Amino acid sequence: MPLKDLPLDAQPREKLLARGPGALSDAELLAILLRTGIAGKGVLQMADELLQLPGKTANGFGGIAGLLHATADDLKRVKGLGPAKRAEIVAVLELARRAMAQRLQERTVFDSPGAVKQYLQLHLAARPHEVFCVLFLDVQNRLLEMEDLFRGTLSQTSVYPREVVKRALHHGAAAVVLAHNHPSGSVQPSRADEALTQTLKAALALVDVRVLDHIIIGQGETLSMAEGGLV
Repeated sequence: MPLKDLPLDAQPREKLLARGPGALSDAELLAILLRTGIAGKGVLQMADELLQLPGKTANGFGGIAGLLHATADDLKRVKGLGPAKRAEIVAVLELARRAMAQRLQERTVFDSPGAVKQYLQLHLAARPHEVFCVLFLDVQNRLLEMEDLFRGTLSQTSVYPREVVKRALHHGAAAVVLAHNHPSGSVQPSRADEALTQTLKAALALVDVRVLDHIIIGQGETLSMAEGGLV
Protein backbone atom coordinates (compact mmCIF):
# COMPACT_ATOMS: atom_id res chain seq x y z
CA MET A 1 0.00 0.00 0.00
CA PRO A 2 1.38 3.46 -0.88
CA LEU A 3 2.18 5.63 2.14
CA LYS A 4 -0.43 8.20 1.07
CA ASP A 5 -3.15 5.52 1.39
CA LEU A 6 -2.25 4.71 5.01
CA PRO A 7 -4.14 6.43 7.83
CA LEU A 8 -2.37 9.69 8.64
CA ASP A 9 -1.24 8.52 12.10
CA ALA A 10 0.28 5.37 10.56
CA GLN A 11 2.40 7.18 7.99
CA PRO A 12 6.02 7.03 9.20
CA ARG A 13 6.83 10.74 8.99
CA GLU A 14 3.63 11.85 10.73
CA LYS A 15 3.98 9.05 13.30
CA LEU A 16 7.55 10.19 14.09
CA LEU A 17 6.49 13.82 14.53
CA ALA A 18 3.51 12.88 16.70
CA ARG A 19 5.03 10.11 18.84
CA GLY A 20 8.81 10.41 18.50
CA PRO A 21 11.36 8.20 16.67
CA GLY A 22 11.22 5.47 19.33
CA ALA A 23 7.68 4.62 18.23
CA LEU A 24 8.82 3.62 14.74
CA SER A 25 10.15 0.28 13.56
CA ASP A 26 13.49 0.03 11.74
CA ALA A 27 11.62 -0.34 8.46
CA GLU A 28 9.52 2.77 9.12
CA LEU A 29 12.60 4.85 9.95
CA LEU A 30 14.31 3.59 6.82
CA ALA A 31 11.21 4.35 4.76
CA ILE A 32 11.45 8.01 5.82
CA LEU A 33 14.97 8.11 4.38
CA LEU A 34 13.99 6.26 1.19
CA ARG A 35 10.84 8.41 0.74
CA THR A 36 9.53 6.50 -2.30
CA GLY A 37 9.46 2.93 -3.51
CA ILE A 38 9.78 1.65 -7.03
CA ALA A 39 7.24 0.37 -9.55
CA GLY A 40 5.33 -2.50 -7.96
CA LYS A 41 6.97 -2.10 -4.56
CA GLY A 42 5.98 0.44 -1.91
CA VAL A 43 8.60 2.18 0.17
CA LEU A 44 7.73 0.27 3.37
CA GLN A 45 7.98 -3.05 1.54
CA MET A 46 11.28 -1.99 -0.01
CA ALA A 47 12.64 -0.94 3.39
CA ASP A 48 11.50 -4.15 5.04
CA GLU A 49 13.06 -6.32 2.32
CA LEU A 50 16.38 -4.49 2.61
CA LEU A 51 16.44 -5.17 6.34
CA GLN A 52 15.23 -8.78 6.21
CA LEU A 53 17.66 -10.17 3.67
CA PRO A 54 20.48 -11.99 5.52
CA GLY A 55 24.00 -10.62 5.39
CA LYS A 56 25.54 -7.92 3.24
CA THR A 57 24.58 -9.14 -0.21
CA ALA A 58 23.96 -7.58 -3.59
CA ASN A 59 20.41 -6.85 -2.50
CA GLY A 60 20.24 -6.56 1.27
CA PHE A 61 22.28 -5.98 4.38
CA GLY A 62 20.88 -8.05 7.24
CA GLY A 63 19.30 -5.45 9.52
CA ILE A 64 19.72 -1.76 10.15
CA ALA A 65 23.28 -2.09 11.49
CA GLY A 66 24.41 -3.88 8.34
CA LEU A 67 22.72 -1.28 6.15
CA LEU A 68 24.33 1.62 8.00
CA HIS A 69 27.73 -0.04 7.61
CA ALA A 70 27.23 -0.24 3.86
CA THR A 71 29.29 1.95 1.57
CA ALA A 72 27.97 4.07 -1.28
CA ASP A 73 29.34 1.45 -3.70
CA ASP A 74 27.48 -1.33 -1.83
CA LEU A 75 24.26 0.61 -2.15
CA LYS A 76 24.67 1.01 -5.91
CA ARG A 77 23.79 -2.67 -6.28
CA VAL A 78 20.35 -2.24 -4.71
CA LYS A 79 17.58 -1.73 -7.24
CA GLY A 80 15.64 1.44 -6.55
CA LEU A 81 18.38 3.25 -4.61
CA GLY A 82 19.33 6.21 -6.77
CA PRO A 83 22.10 8.71 -6.02
CA ALA A 84 19.94 10.82 -3.68
CA LYS A 85 18.84 7.87 -1.54
CA ARG A 86 22.34 6.41 -1.41
CA ALA A 87 23.74 9.76 -0.37
CA GLU A 88 21.18 10.17 2.43
CA ILE A 89 21.87 6.73 3.92
CA VAL A 90 25.65 7.25 3.84
CA ALA A 91 25.18 10.74 5.31
CA VAL A 92 23.30 9.30 8.29
CA LEU A 93 26.26 7.08 9.14
CA GLU A 94 28.73 9.94 8.77
CA LEU A 95 26.61 12.17 11.01
CA ALA A 96 26.58 9.42 13.64
CA ARG A 97 30.38 9.14 13.46
CA ARG A 98 30.84 12.89 13.81
CA ALA A 99 28.38 13.17 16.68
CA MET A 100 30.20 10.44 18.59
CA ALA A 101 33.60 11.98 17.85
CA GLN A 102 32.36 15.32 19.21
CA ARG A 103 31.08 13.59 22.34
CA LEU A 104 34.46 11.96 22.92
CA GLN A 105 36.24 15.29 22.38
CA GLU A 106 34.07 17.01 24.97
CA ARG A 107 34.36 14.52 27.82
CA THR A 108 36.76 12.04 29.34
CA VAL A 109 36.83 9.01 27.05
CA PHE A 110 36.70 6.41 29.78
CA ASP A 111 33.78 8.08 31.51
CA SER A 112 31.87 6.55 28.62
CA PRO A 113 33.56 3.32 27.43
CA GLY A 114 30.39 2.29 25.63
CA ALA A 115 30.59 5.40 23.45
CA VAL A 116 34.19 4.56 22.52
CA LYS A 117 33.16 1.06 21.43
CA GLN A 118 30.17 2.37 19.48
CA TYR A 119 32.35 4.95 17.75
CA LEU A 120 34.88 2.29 16.78
CA GLN A 121 32.08 0.01 15.58
CA LEU A 122 30.87 2.75 13.26
CA HIS A 123 34.39 3.47 12.07
CA LEU A 124 35.81 -0.02 11.64
CA ALA A 125 33.23 -2.81 11.67
CA ALA A 126 32.32 -2.70 7.99
CA ARG A 127 35.85 -2.46 6.62
CA PRO A 128 36.54 -5.42 4.30
CA HIS A 129 40.24 -5.36 5.20
CA GLU A 130 42.10 -5.12 8.49
CA VAL A 131 42.77 -1.55 9.65
CA PHE A 132 44.86 -0.42 12.62
CA CYS A 133 43.97 2.94 14.12
CA VAL A 134 44.91 4.98 17.15
CA LEU A 135 42.84 7.32 19.31
CA PHE A 136 45.14 10.04 20.64
CA LEU A 137 44.04 11.45 24.02
CA ASP A 138 44.98 14.49 26.07
CA VAL A 139 45.93 14.50 29.78
CA GLN A 140 42.24 14.35 30.70
CA ASN A 141 41.69 11.37 28.39
CA ARG A 142 39.64 13.41 25.93
CA LEU A 143 39.91 12.60 22.25
CA LEU A 144 42.37 14.77 20.34
CA GLU A 145 42.31 12.86 17.05
CA MET A 146 41.76 9.43 15.60
CA GLU A 147 43.92 8.24 12.74
CA ASP A 148 43.99 5.15 10.56
CA LEU A 149 47.69 4.31 10.50
CA PHE A 150 48.08 0.89 8.89
CA ARG A 151 46.13 -1.44 6.65
CA GLY A 152 46.56 -5.16 6.15
CA THR A 153 47.23 -8.18 8.35
CA LEU A 154 48.57 -7.02 11.69
CA SER A 155 51.97 -8.13 12.91
CA GLN A 156 54.94 -6.56 14.58
CA THR A 157 56.41 -5.97 11.14
CA SER A 158 53.33 -4.40 9.51
CA VAL A 159 52.71 -1.80 12.25
CA TYR A 160 55.71 0.44 12.81
CA PRO A 161 56.15 1.59 16.44
CA ARG A 162 58.23 4.56 15.29
CA GLU A 163 55.30 5.90 13.24
CA VAL A 164 52.86 5.48 16.15
CA VAL A 165 55.28 7.32 18.47
CA LYS A 166 55.76 10.05 15.85
CA ARG A 167 52.01 10.64 15.54
CA ALA A 168 51.56 10.63 19.33
CA LEU A 169 54.21 13.35 19.65
CA HIS A 170 52.65 15.30 16.78
CA HIS A 171 49.31 15.43 18.61
CA GLY A 172 50.88 16.05 22.02
CA ALA A 173 49.07 12.96 23.29
CA ALA A 174 49.33 11.84 26.90
CA ALA A 175 47.69 8.49 26.22
CA VAL A 176 46.37 6.37 23.37
CA VAL A 177 43.80 3.72 22.69
CA LEU A 178 44.84 1.24 20.02
CA ALA A 179 42.17 -0.36 17.86
CA HIS A 180 41.83 -2.65 14.89
CA ASN A 181 39.14 -4.70 13.22
CA HIS A 182 38.82 -8.41 12.48
CA PRO A 183 36.88 -8.68 9.20
CA SER A 184 36.40 -12.40 9.89
CA GLY A 185 34.08 -11.45 12.75
CA SER A 186 35.89 -13.09 15.68
CA VAL A 187 37.20 -10.57 18.19
CA GLN A 188 39.46 -12.93 20.10
CA PRO A 189 43.01 -11.48 20.18
CA SER A 190 45.71 -13.45 18.39
CA ARG A 191 49.24 -13.92 19.66
CA ALA A 192 50.27 -11.29 17.11
CA ASP A 193 47.73 -8.86 18.62
CA GLU A 194 49.12 -9.45 22.10
CA ALA A 195 52.75 -9.13 20.97
CA LEU A 196 52.01 -5.94 19.04
CA THR A 197 50.27 -4.40 22.04
CA GLN A 198 53.28 -5.00 24.28
CA THR A 199 55.71 -3.71 21.63
CA LEU A 200 53.76 -0.46 21.22
CA LYS A 201 53.27 -0.11 24.96
CA ALA A 202 57.06 -0.27 25.48
CA ALA A 203 57.82 2.12 22.60
CA LEU A 204 55.29 4.72 23.74
CA ALA A 205 56.43 4.50 27.36
CA LEU A 206 59.80 5.89 26.21
CA VAL A 207 58.06 9.19 25.39
CA ASP A 208 55.75 9.06 28.43
CA VAL A 209 52.60 8.10 26.51
CA ARG A 210 50.36 5.49 28.12
CA VAL A 211 48.50 2.74 26.25
CA LEU A 212 45.10 2.57 27.93
CA ASP A 213 43.55 -0.17 25.84
CA HIS A 214 43.64 -2.12 22.61
CA ILE A 215 40.12 -2.65 21.28
CA ILE A 216 39.27 -5.27 18.66
CA ILE A 217 36.18 -4.72 16.51
CA GLY A 218 34.14 -7.35 14.69
CA GLN A 219 30.72 -7.10 13.08
CA GLY A 220 28.50 -6.44 16.09
CA GLU A 221 31.18 -7.44 18.63
CA THR A 222 33.81 -5.51 20.52
CA LEU A 223 36.58 -6.75 22.80
CA SER A 224 38.68 -4.69 25.20
CA MET A 225 42.10 -6.23 25.77
CA ALA A 226 42.49 -4.06 28.89
CA GLU A 227 39.35 -5.61 30.39
CA GLY A 228 40.92 -9.01 29.73
CA GLY A 229 44.15 -8.03 31.47
CA LEU A 230 46.17 -8.06 28.22
CA VAL A 231 47.30 -4.41 28.28
